[in-house]
Amino acid sequence: MFLYLSKLLPLFFYPLGLACVFLLFSLFLLWKRPRMAAMAIALALTVLLVSGNAWVSHSLVRSLEWQNLPTEIPSSEAIVVLGGATKSATPPRPGVDLSETGDRVIYAAQLYRQKKAPIIILSGGRIDWRGSGSPESADMATILTSIGIPTEAIVQEPDSLNTHENAVNVRKILAARGIHRVLLVTSAMHMPRSLLIFKRQGIDVIPAPTDFLISQGDIQELTNTPKAAILNLFPDSDNLQQFTRALKEYIGTVVYRLRGWL
Repeated sequence: MFLYLSKLLPLFFYPLGLACVFLLFSLFLLWKRPRMAAMAIALALTVLLVSGNAWVSHSLVRSLEWQNLPTEIPSSEAIVVLGGATKSATPPRPGVDLSETGDRVIYAAQLYRQKKAPIIILSGGRIDWRGSGSPESADMATILTSIGIPTEAIVQEPDSLNTHENAVNVRKILAARGIHRVLLVTSAMHMPRSLLIFKRQGIDVIPAPTDFLISQGDIQELTNTPKAAILNLFPDSDNLQQFTRALKEYIGTVVYRLRGWL
C-alpha cells in the first residue's frame, strides 16, 4: 500500500497535477465566485510558466546532478546498477529496449571492461501494476550479455521495487559474497538520494553517476544571446518533465527521511 500511495499522492504536488487541481477548482467556482476562479486559473498558469521554463528547470536539475561530478573512478569489488533503465520485450518490441535512463547499463558495461570490478550486480524488480514483463534486473542482464558481458560476471537481484529495497537486498548479496566496497551506477539526478540510502545500510559505496541531463553547455546556452535568454523563459514540455523529475527526488528524500531510510 505504501508503494502505491508513494507513487500516487506526490502527483498532486508535481506541476502538471497541481495545475490540474487549480483548474478543476476554478471550474467549481466559475459561476458563483468568478474572482476566486480567476485566481485559481492564474495560479495554474504560474505553476506551468515557472516549472516549464529552462532557467528554473535547469537550476533545479543541476542542484542534484552536480553534487557528484565524475572523477577518476577507482577499482572496487562490484558494480551495482539500479533499475529503471529498460523496457521489457513486450509486443511490438522485438526485444528489450533501453529507456531514457539506459545510460546506466551501458556505463556499467564500460566500467566492467575497464576492469573497475569483476562483477555487476543488477538490482530491480517490476511493479505489477505498471506494466508486464520480466524484472528489470533480467532485462538489464539481457542487454549486457548482448554486448558481450559474460553471464558469470552478472548477479541479478529481481525483488526490489524502490531504492530502499535496492539497498537492503544488495546488502544481503554483498554480505553473502564478502564484498565490502562497490561502485554505484545510477542517473546523476538519482545519485544523491541513492548514496544516502546505501550508506544508511552500512555499504561502502562510491558514486559513479551517468545520464546527466544538464551540462555546462546547457547552462551557457541560457545566456548565449539575448534572444536565447528570452526564449528560455517560455514553457517547454521537456523542461516541465525535467523539473518534475527533480522535484520527485526532493520529495522522495523528505519521505525517505521521515521513514528513517536516510
